[in-house]
Amino acid sequence: MLDLTPYIRAGDGVWWGQGGAEPEPLVNALLDQVDGIGPVRAFCGLTWNERLSGDLPESLTVLSYGGLGRLRELSRHGRLEVVPCHYSALPRMFARGQLPCDIGLLQVSPPDDDGMVSLGIGVEYVADALRQTRTLIAEINHRMPPTVGADRLPLRAFAATVETDRPLREAPMRAPDAVDRAIAERVAGLVEDGDTLQMGVGSLPNAVLESLSGHVDLGFHTGMITDGVLALIEKGVVTGARKEIDLGLVVTGAALGSVSMYDRLHEFPVEFRAASYTHDPGVLSRLRSLVSINSAIEVDLLGQVGAELSRGVHIGAVGGQVDFSRAASLTGARSIIALRSEAGGESTINSTLRGGAVTTARVDVDAVVTEHGVAMLTGCTVAERARRLIEVAAPQHRERLERSLVDQEVSR
Repeated sequence: MLDLTPYIRAGDGVWWGQGGAEPEPLVNALLDQVDGIGPVRAFCGLTWNERLSGDLPESLTVLSYGGLGRLRELSRHGRLEVVPCHYSALPRMFARGQLPCDIGLLQVSPPDDDGMVSLGIGVEYVADALRQTRTLIAEINHRMPPTVGADRLPLRAFAATVETDRPLREAPMRAPDAVDRAIAERVAGLVEDGDTLQMGVGSLPNAVLESLSGHVDLGFHTGMITDGVLALIEKGVVTGARKEIDLGLVVTGAALGSVSMYDRLHEFPVEFRAASYTHDPGVLSRLRSLVSINSAIEVDLLGQVGAELSRGVHIGAVGGQVDFSRAASLTGARSIIALRSEAGGESTINSTLRGGAVTTARVDVDAVVTEHGVAMLTGCTVAERARRLIEVAAPQHRERLERSLVDQEVSR
């Protein structure tokens, strides 16, 4: 195990990469040693590291932009401090010192013949944060594929390194079910040939990707890609031939999928870029064909979206949803929110957001899709929006929603 005490001091702020690019041996070393170092604040994103879902050392404070993966367990136990922000704001927040950035822990590919390493499948905020960071420590994983699109780093950029040869974490995915597929078919009907897509990750997005197999010349500009995107490239569906920028390329910040996907990335026209590019409003405004497809925890009768909180626990994030939804609705083609009409026996369409936090504003949502239909909201009055949303709610909840709508109208 690497001794971190020569590099990390009490009071330091540490960040590390997320998802399959998380440098878990370095993170685990920090967890083992932090009580001997002193108080440390750490920032991370999505993690599947089991050690970050249990008891944390008292000396470690964990911050994140949301409760993703194992971090929702930290939120449930009151050990996660969430910094609500747009994903596009992360580069500037690192630059201003508003996020921990004394020490960076990252996972990289083996050095090439010139001694340069790649950030592999996790470029995103890492590429922006490292520019502001005093000390970088790297896990050189011989299974991390080198990727293109972002600058490579010389080995001398790191104060210390450890070498590993371990499989990258695979994204834990539930297979799409009949409800996912019903929603996906409706979403696919809103996508036109030649559109440029942004999409999240999970069972429902995977179902949407499967439903797009009959389309032509789709493009991708997104925060993360999965196996389904590569499958559409192989089928000739995704060509990027009509993209306004980065013609012919899939542009992403990260890959989240299977080991097979990671191993084959070099076969595809995929470029990995920093968050300061993938989520930049100026860049997104140039994509006139942009369609954003995002999931949610709930939607209220105004069309406001909650994608962060459930029963007081952070299980999601603002993330890139607002960056892409606003761009798609304002300067792109359309913004879509897709969700199941019920979760845990409760309606996901409610008179008000039960989570209490508005993630995406009503004006940034063009369509809400459930397994029961499509509620097109753009150009509708407040009352028309509510009625259309009730029509796509689960049937057993519609009467209650209609009563709440009447009560709201009476109280005005």
